[in-house]
Amino acid sequence: MTSPATTPRNAVIITGPGFQDHDVVYTYYRLLEEGWNVDVATKDGGDVTGKYGIPLPMDKTAKPLISFDQLDSAAYDAVILTGGHEAPDRVRQDARVLDFVRAMDAAGKVVAGLCHGPWIMVSAGVLKGRRACAYIGLRDDVINAGADVVDSDVIVDGHIITCSYYAYVGRFMRAVFDTVNALAEAKQPAAA
Repeated sequence: MTSPATTPRNAVIITGPGFQDHDVVYTYYRLLEEGWNVDVATKDGGDVTGKYGIPLPMDKTAKPLISFDQLDSAAYDAVILTGGHEAPDRVRQDARVLDFVRAMDAAGKVVAGLCHGPWIMVSAGVLKGRRACAYIGLRDDVINAGADVVDSDVIVDGHIITCSYYAYVGRFMRAVFDTVNALAEAKQPAAA
């Protein structure tokens, strides 16, 4: 049996036009660095450009973008919802994304929102009763969604992870890796 730490992991980053370049670049390459399989999903799998001009796909080695129609909770260990106020506000209006985020939550898989990314979590209804942190610009939305909002860089509440600002993305990604591994270890049968 493969140990949880060596099992290939799968993540999807969900974004759209006007994404926060820092969020997507760092999370994407950090996932690759850890040996994860990474998909980037956009509406209809269309190419998009970040707030500061970074294109998706990012480089010639990147896989093609996938469509929101291809999102399947059975295929992923984690979903990363990146920020930039424009992209998450567009993405959270798409029922396919909201259904996927709800399915990931129902399956107990990591749902992680960075900076404005938790707006998608708000619209999917997965923050009610959760402890979370929030960027100042969406703090009221996260509170109104029923979360217990605390001032922090990163909050992990079970399989739900929030990060208040992209400057803390290193801690955010460490929380994603640690949480996925902890969840996998908890599912392993006890050794005889």
